[in-house]
Amino acid sequence: MASGSVKFHPDFLSLGMGPAMCLFRYLCSFVSLLLIALPAQAEIKAKVVEKTYSIPGTTGIALYEAIGAHGPRVRDGASGAIATTNFDLKWGRDYKAEGNDCVLSVIRPFLTITYTFPKPSETLPPDLRARWEHFIKGIRAHEAVHGRYVTEMAEEIHEATLGFRQPDDPTCQKIRQTIQVPIKAAFDRYKARNQAFEQVEMQEGGNVHQLILGLVNGP
Repeated sequence: MASGSVKFHPDFLSLGMGPAMCLFRYLCSFVSLLLIALPAQAEIKAKVVEKTYSIPGTTGIALYEAIGAHGPRVRDGASGAIATTNFDLKWGRDYKAEGNDCVLSVIRPFLTITYTFPKPSETLPPDLRARWEHFIKGIRAHEAVHGRYVTEMAEEIHEATLGFRQPDDPTCQKIRQTIQVPIKAAFDRYKARNQAFEQVEMQEGGNVHQLILGLVNGP
């Protein structure tokens, strides 16, 4: 499983501008599983699961502090997050011997993306409700980018490995290690895209920073 997260920072009044900027973290694992086959260059449809966690508070600062106290934990519990995007990417693979070669003839992908968002547990005053709706809409849009990057990585792996041919491998053993090269390359590109996105979003004045300022400080 893997996660991208918008991280809570307790020093939300630092930098003289309001909330400190958020951080993100991404992990991944690949597990074999037999599922329905898809053709080459297929558009992989992820199963999407959404979860929420409850936060008390009737002011912007109280809500943000509650996010820090009740939000999902990342980095082995060392940090709290505003929202997270977790994914589970599994593959079923069929190998076929062709002469002295081995070919990866069928790939069956299964991708589940799980989003976790905060949800106020109390009725909010009208002005704060409007600020919250703006905040959570922006956080959802941010997490959707994480989800899109995951899906595009899965599609790249599918395209790069389906039909992969390993010479001198009649028992189809070498190929299982060899295909890890394009898989790792796709994952490395995925991480680079996330890092570039993170740098833009978390910089001072960046999108996530501004969303937190708007929630805590108001217009």
